[in-house]
Amino acid sequence: MNLSEMLDIDPELLNYVVIPLFIFFARICDVSINTLRIIFMLHSRKYIATILGFFEAAIWLLAISQIFQNMGSWQTFLAYAGGYAMGIFVGMMIEERLAIGNVVVRVITAKPADELIGFFREKHMRFTSLEGESGDGPVNVLFTVMKRERLPVIIEAIKKHNPQALYTVEGVKKVGDGELVDDRGFSRRIFRLGGNR
Repeated sequence: MNLSEMLDIDPELLNYVVIPLFIFFARICDVSINTLRIIFMLHSRKYIATILGFFEAAIWLLAISQIFQNMGSWQTFLAYAGGYAMGIFVGMMIEERLAIGNVVVRVITAKPADELIGFFREKHMRFTSLEGESGDGPVNVLFTVMKRERLPVIIEAIKKHNPQALYTVEGVKKVGDGELVDDRGFSRRIFRLGGNR
C-alpha cells in the first residue's frame, strides 16, 4: 500500500500539494531551529543547543527523504527552497522575541550627558563615562552592558535625553565581574571613569 492509499488522498494532490507543503513547513521548522541552536551555542547554552540539534536533524531528514522520493516534481524543489528562506525569517523573528544574552551600548554625544547619566544612576545601571574628542570637538562617551531584553528602555532614554546622540549596540558572548541585573532588572553597581560631568 502506497502513501496515497494509506492517507486516502488522490495521488496527484499528494504529489503536487501535500508533499510540497510538508517539505515547506518542515524546512521552516528545521531552519528556524538551526538559527536558534546557533544563538544558544554562541551564548554557551550547550544543553539547549544539543537538544535543538537533535530535532533539527530529525526534521531535516524527514524533509530530504521526501525530496529524494519526489525528484521529478518542481514543486518539491520550490517548497524546499521557499521553506529554507522562510525558516531564516521565522528564526530571526523568534530570536528577536526571546532577546537572549547581553549587549554593550555605546553612546557618543556632543551635548552634556548629565541627564542620561542621571537616568543610568536612577536605574542602578553599570556604566562607564569617558571624555573624548571628535572631529567637531569634545564629546561624552558612555558605555553600558545590559541584558538584551532591557535594550528598548535604554534606547528610549537615549532618544529622550540626548536625541542627537550616536549610539551603537553590539552582542556580548560573556560578561565577567558578577551578574549584570538585580531583581528590578538593573545592576546595583556603577562604574564611572573620566571627568565629573
